[in-house]
Amino acid sequence: MSISFIGIITVQVLWIKNAIEIKKEQFSTNVKQALKHSSITISQLEYNAYVHSFKLIIDSIPKKKQHEIASYYIEETNLNNSKIIYTNSAFEYQLNAIPKLFNNEIDTIKIKNIQLNRGTYEYRKRLDPNGNRFTLEHSNEILSQVDDFMRAQFESIINDKSSRTPINQRTSTEEVQKTLKEKLALNGIDIPFEFAIYSNDLATTIRTMGFKKRKDDYFSIPFFVNNNGESNYDLLVAFPTKKNFLLSSIIGLMTLSFFFIFIILMVFFYALYQLFKQKQISAIKTDFINNMTHEFKTPIATINLALDTLKNDKIKQDKDKVTRYLGIIREENKRMHAQVESVLRIAKLEKNELDISKETVSIHDILQDAIMHIELLVDDRNGDLSYIFNAQRDEILGNEFHLTNVMTNILDNAIKYSPEQPKITVSTENANNTIIIKITDQGEGMSKAAVKRIFDKFYRVESGNVHNVKGHGLGLSYVKKIVDNHQGTVFVESEKGIGSTFIIKLPLI
Repeated sequence: MSISFIGIITVQVLWIKNAIEIKKEQFSTNVKQALKHSSITISQLEYNAYVHSFKLIIDSIPKKKQHEIASYYIEETNLNNSKIIYTNSAFEYQLNAIPKLFNNEIDTIKIKNIQLNRGTYEYRKRLDPNGNRFTLEHSNEILSQVDDFMRAQFESIINDKSSRTPINQRTSTEEVQKTLKEKLALNGIDIPFEFAIYSNDLATTIRTMGFKKRKDDYFSIPFFVNNNGESNYDLLVAFPTKKNFLLSSIIGLMTLSFFFIFIILMVFFYALYQLFKQKQISAIKTDFINNMTHEFKTPIATINLALDTLKNDKIKQDKDKVTRYLGIIREENKRMHAQVESVLRIAKLEKNELDISKETVSIHDILQDAIMHIELLVDDRNGDLSYIFNAQRDEILGNEFHLTNVMTNILDNAIKYSPEQPKITVSTENANNTIIIKITDQGEGMSKAAVKRIFDKFYRVESGNVHNVKGHGLGLSYVKKIVDNHQGTVFVESEKGIGSTFIIKLPLI
């Protein structure tokens, strides 16, 4: 059962761990998709802005001249007194090839050739020998091949211009934040986030104030990627509440799993508790049967011996001896009857079948009656029994017979568990509306474990594995039942080797 229980817990823990890992992977995949779409969206917004501006220029000039400037974009800047022209154009021309290269029968052959010309030209304001204010500083480069020419020529112009434009002029913190929020929401992620755009591991001004770059605690993707797949920027996004978000996604199943584990745990330990309890009860009952057998064996043997003696003709003639042996038989019979009655009385008490009639009784009278019963036993062992009745009020609603048995049982135990001459003190006092009875001895005392179980049925204090005093373990259980029936409380204070004090509190009339 223990191995199965540990196995169940292990499987559940592994399942929860795997579920969290799967959620982490799903979260990471969704975030990366959202970042990728955000990057594409913002790049497209920039591209659309350029297209819109360029379209306005095209629409403002005559149609027949549009092809002449369609591949040019001019930017003037005051940073270094220069003018930059971005161009991407195509030149078509014909060649008269040497015929022998192709066909000997043809004198000449015309071949169309298209030359793609892409360039970035920078003109600085300075006077040249011809009096021009702008002088060409950079030459153009020749492109050999372009796919989707019309689109590519414009995109290349935008890439050339964008590469020279600061990041804060290409986008804004608000635009990036809005786009990220939309794309993350589409991927099922609606939690707070912080972001920043970095250039060569340096933060730019496009960022949220709460972003902190911690190792392995953020997601990153290239930003503003050009046609060559290159980028000078990285978009970094962090989620401060990521752990709570991941846990919240499986918290229902986790709670249910832990709930059932808890139930199994409780049942498991309850089963173990009952197992050990039944084992203890079995041992106690075995001990009880052994003690009861011993207690019955002695009077039965005595009765048999007395009966055998009475069969003797000489004894029959001696009336005194006959009377004596008959008295022995009667006392031993009473002894066995009392033992049987004590067992039956406890059984009836547990089933609430014992009829306990109550009337006004005096606790002091009951105590004196009980003391009278055990005085001879104390004197027989040269002991000392004293009593101090300080209670001014002692009348309660109770059953005299059962309360006398309660006091007698406690006093009898005080004598039994006193190795030396018993020294017993009985005292009473009033507290609020109760009377408190204290019975103190200077016997061998009890351990804390024994004090907790002293009122359990069949339980008896042991010395090692051997009971020093014969008994059934029913006396104090009977005491507890009777005191509870009288709406009172009973408990014991004891210290090993020093003695014990039994304290009974009963409500006054």
